[in-house]
Amino acid sequence: MNPVVVIPTFISARRRAEGGGVISTYDHATPLSAPGELGRLFSSLEHVDGLGQIMVLVASERSIEMQALKKVQAEAARYPNLSIMVIGAPELSLIQQRMEQLGLGRLQKEVGLTGYGAVRNLGLVLADAFGFDSVVFLDDDEVIEDSQFLHKAMYGLGKLTKKGIPILVKTGFYYNADGSYLSKSQDKWYNHFWQQGKAFNKWITKAMKGPRLSRSNHVCGGCLALHKEAFKRLSFDPWIPRGEDLDYMLDLRMYGSDIWFDNQWSMRHLPPESPSEGTRFRQDIFRWLYEYRKIEYSRTQIDLLQVKPSSLEPYPGPFLEPGIRGRIRITALLRSLTRPDKSAYRKAAKAATGEAMTYAERNCSKYFEFQFVWPAIMSRMENDQILCTALVQSVTQRMLEVSPDGAGVYAPIHPSLRARENTGDASQASQEPSQQIPQHASPEFETSIDPGATTQIRLDLGE
Repeated sequence: MNPVVVIPTFISARRRAEGGGVISTYDHATPLSAPGELGRLFSSLEHVDGLGQIMVLVASERSIEMQALKKVQAEAARYPNLSIMVIGAPELSLIQQRMEQLGLGRLQKEVGLTGYGAVRNLGLVLADAFGFDSVVFLDDDEVIEDSQFLHKAMYGLGKLTKKGIPILVKTGFYYNADGSYLSKSQDKWYNHFWQQGKAFNKWITKAMKGPRLSRSNHVCGGCLALHKEAFKRLSFDPWIPRGEDLDYMLDLRMYGSDIWFDNQWSMRHLPPESPSEGTRFRQDIFRWLYEYRKIEYSRTQIDLLQVKPSSLEPYPGPFLEPGIRGRIRITALLRSLTRPDKSAYRKAAKAATGEAMTYAERNCSKYFEFQFVWPAIMSRMENDQILCTALVQSVTQRMLEVSPDGAGVYAPIHPSLRARENTGDASQASQEPSQQIPQHASPEFETSIDPGATTQIRLDLGE
């Protein structure tokens, strides 16, 4: 297998406690003035065996997009042993131009740098254009402690189960700062109607005691591997406010596939302190009401398989059942009585009765409409040498601008692709879209990781 590691990072001009819109509010956006956790992740990746190309996707408010991009570029330059392509607004513009050239439109909502789902879709488009056969998603607040992390990520990917079912997507799990994979569930009176952590713990405890690979009800978006046969067929949902990783599992089931859990593949998750638990719960309200409405809508479509909450016990089934709206509202009200973030919880309770339901109703069908065009996008942009040349030029030029004297300059492109740095004409960047992206031949990536022997994988599989 030939994986690319994709790392979304979210930069904000606002303080951590402030949020944006429904889609542009992130759990742990790094303030522009703060160092953030990305450098810690880069440092840990230096010890990972078989690591090839890394792509960092920089999402921020438009007003600071170039400042954010230069901030991340400067951080990447501190790690000359890693091949890190930093992708921001200029590269997104090139991709949108190329999609227009190919008759696909700009798709600004669906593929971009705003919203968890759109950012992940951008990573998939990049992987497709550069010809990678797999993607490994990481989060910027993680630490990779296992030198065999990528080998474990690729284990079994693309192989067939005993019943001939292909393993196209798999997830691992994370250890928290206390060294536990269990959620810090709070079994308090105000959580009586919302036992999310308890339900998750019940599921993962069983999965950890089972075979290495088992059918998963959970997805860790920062420890997620996708085979190209999955990401060429299915995108992430750009309309879900958060939880796009778990949503991807539900989407896969609707379209006849699945995600597998690997209980030997892990990393450490060390997020900064959450700025506002009330705001995060508000995002969860939008997420779960949207998810519930989306599943309800999917049942009206004859080309989709039905996903029933009963098939997702003990988690996340209870959060997809009728009555979820009432449970959410009651929980928000109860928490507003005792939790520190009282005002945000009151706003969350209000959202459950109004705007969150409106948002779900208005957007629940859009993902399925987008899925009609996604395979065409991936087909037309696969191994797109024209786009790759333009992207390499853009990334390399900005790298030189960050370090004009050459100090701290590193190779953003993996050695097997270094020839691309010298192709094309960067001066064309100011020309019309139809002339801006030059065409040049370019070599294929050559990094390779063995996904393992089929016989052993089948021994490690659950029924």
